Amino acid sequence: MPEPTQQDSLFDTSSTPEASEGQVVPSRIRTTSPFHQPRDLTEAQREKFRKMSRDSREARRSALAGEGPTPLHEINTPNFRPLDLMPQREASGMSALSLFSGGGGLDLGVERAGFGHTASFEIMPEAGDTLRKARDHWAVFSGSEGDVRGANFKQWRGEVDLLHGGPPCQPFSNAGRQQGHLDERDMWPQFVRAVKEIKPAAFIGENVPALASPKFSEYVADSILTPLSGSYHIQKVILQASDFGVPQVRRRVFFVGFRTKKMANAWNAPEPTHFWGDASIGDESRCMGLREALGLPDIGIDDLSPTIRSSLTGPRHTTSILNSVAAQRKFESLEIWPNGVAADRPSARAFVAKNGHFRLSVPDVALIQGFPEDWPFVGATYMTLGQIGNAVPPPLAYAVASSVRDALSK
Repeated sequence: MPEPTQQDSLFDTSSTPEASEGQVVPSRIRTTSPFHQPRDLTEAQREKFRKMSRDSREARRSALAGEGPTPLHEINTPNFRPLDLMPQREASGMSALSLFSGGGGLDLGVERAGFGHTASFEIMPEAGDTLRKARDHWAVFSGSEGDVRGANFKQWRGEVDLLHGGPPCQPFSNAGRQQGHLDERDMWPQFVRAVKEIKPAAFIGENVPALASPKFSEYVADSILTPLSGSYHIQKVILQASDFGVPQVRRRVFFVGFRTKKMANAWNAPEPTHFWGDASIGDESRCMGLREALGLPDIGIDDLSPTIRSSLTGPRHTTSILNSVAAQRKFESLEIWPNGVAADRPSARAFVAKNGHFRLSVPDVALIQGFPEDWPFVGATYMTLGQIGNAVPPPLAYAVASSVRDALSK
């Protein structure tokens, strides 16, 4: 279970009536999120979590003040270099426009594939600041200006070769409760509108693989394929990040559309460039395990990282990247602490985990997601982790964007 964080301390105990032993009492976490579904807990159980939160905050304060336990791990020097997986291609003369840009996973991969940047739209101000800090020459619309629902995309008609974006995945993910079109965060209709108004030569739409499951087959047909099939030839592919060198188990579905049949016929889905396992296939290269990628000592076991969870799922400000009990067990076997991710490596070293395992930092998590070390995420720790966890791994984006570029160039 993820370690309680600072947001868990926002309790107002003065107005809560006493409850009899064993009686379920309401959560006192202050939130306006309509998607918050508090757990049914007794007062004694809630007090247990409050104590965990208080203890965690005190331990963090002591560690950062130099009063905590003696650090157990040296500051790590990673071996994994994501840019090696994305060699910069020469400029293609083609331009790209980004929707739901987030922290820039798709944007970076598309840029490395040789597309020029037209504009990025992102509703979160902090993510917009990340993009501006990373590329001060990019046109970035964020906050209210980045809300695609109010954008007039017709102004870019005829000027954009590739439209790309990953509409919010929460309507289709387990963490988001899979409400589909009933979830107000469903932005696929806006993506479709942008395609229709801009009329790019090609588009790339990304999401969680659950969107390609039978549960959402009717939604995909009604909301994506039918509205666009009259003008575009659309193909779907599910890709695994580790097949392209990213040391993480992360599957994503991509809808790739081309305006002409000739372009569509010229497109080949990206073939794996890496493998994880005991034997190589063809000319593929071995994908690093998590410990090797982070430059941690050999403990006789290594594996791919579980899927990184976005810290922005749900109402709490969390600094945990866990998405399941199975993920927790995997991190434990690798002797890595995924709760209470620290802002930087020195802070992570100082804040000794309860079980003595290696504590992750924001730069480590970014690396696991395939971002280069110098990608400047902006915001509080939970916000930077949210940008990372929501992003398409840049090397995976690069592979898809490169395949589209090749088809458009033929």
